[in-house]
Amino acid sequence: MVRVGMPAVLAAACLIGGCSGFLPAAGPTASAVVEGAGVATDQGLLARYELVDVDAAVVEALRGRPLDSLLASFGDRRAAVQPVIGVGDAVTVTIWEAGSGGLFSAPMMGGLSTGSKSSSIPEQIVARDGTISVPYAGRIKVAGRRTPDVQAQIEQDLAGKAIQPQVLVTVNSPLSTSVTVLGEAAAGGGGGARLAAARGGLGAGPVSVLGGGRVPLTEKGDRLLDVIATAGGVSAPVNETFVRLSRGATTATVPLTAVVSNPRENIFLRPGDTLTLVRDPQTFLAIGATGANYEIPFSAEGITLAQALAKSGGLRDFQADPAGVFIFRFEPASVVRRLRPASPLVSSTFVPVVYRINMRDPNSLFVSQAFQMRNRDLVYVSNAPFTEVQKVLSVFSTITSPIASGASLYQAAK
Repeated sequence: MVRVGMPAVLAAACLIGGCSGFLPAAGPTASAVVEGAGVATDQGLLARYELVDVDAAVVEALRGRPLDSLLASFGDRRAAVQPVIGVGDAVTVTIWEAGSGGLFSAPMMGGLSTGSKSSSIPEQIVARDGTISVPYAGRIKVAGRRTPDVQAQIEQDLAGKAIQPQVLVTVNSPLSTSVTVLGEAAAGGGGGARLAAARGGLGAGPVSVLGGGRVPLTEKGDRLLDVIATAGGVSAPVNETFVRLSRGATTATVPLTAVVSNPRENIFLRPGDTLTLVRDPQTFLAIGATGANYEIPFSAEGITLAQALAKSGGLRDFQADPAGVFIFRFEPASVVRRLRPASPLVSSTFVPVVYRINMRDPNSLFVSQAFQMRNRDLVYVSNAPFTEVQKVLSVFSTITSPIASGASLYQAAK
């Protein structure tokens, strides 16, 4: 008769009884992940997440994953050929006369002209009612009008009062036609800006943009990258920077790399836009039977699953289950409809999806090089079944070792 040792009997009983669930572990087993996709209830099987086996077809379907688009959200309309004056703009009015001794020219002294035939009215801020004040012409409506139109009206109002007046209206600080730049703008040191950009606004003079990060738009129209360049560029790495554009009630966020690589996303900005440069390092989490268990940065524009596994130290030879490599991610419902048209979870905006890849299959090495990682993905590698057996045996070895030692001492003492 073959005698079976007590540890083996206890280990077998424990495995049969499922006591491995009480053992230490970094996460669920591969079978637990598969079974956890649906939970049986009185009403039937309740889906908790979608389990998708990764193959070439899945990788191709994920290429069409919808991303935010500035072009789709805002269009690409050019700015007006000539912007108009707005409330809050700083305006200077200069008036010339044809001869000396007029309202705005220097008086004759000793019968001789001093040569000065012009006068500049001190800078004014366009009032909330949209007007400025011009001596002998009264309150002039300027908001919503082009500078040539305002010049013509002032000349008309001064006709018969000044000597053949000629007027030049200059907008020194065109705040109404500016874009607010916030965040990781290099000139602002990561928030706000002290910009000194010699740019012609509505008038001919240079513009100084102080504090607040306001960048005036030029008459030719400025694209997004033009404004970022005027703000001093970005202080964060390009691959970690996102562009968040707010216009009215609409806000869209895209990677700066998408704007740089796709000229169609480099849209024209409009007065009143708010442009925020957000630094968001792209990372993924690696847990389970990998060489490293922590948050790992992409350190590049984008990485594949193969690169992610390499960055995390790969699979542990004596612990990992090659058939239990999972990627946990929230996917838009539109993506899940392509992968699982009948999924009961597509009613939500974002659906929890678990992608599974079997690294025992040599073809998976090609698939892993095409599977693109997303920001905040969680890569989990489960333990191999034999690892659980080793844990059980180790536990019972710890328990029975003192007993065996005591028995040996007792036999030696007899």
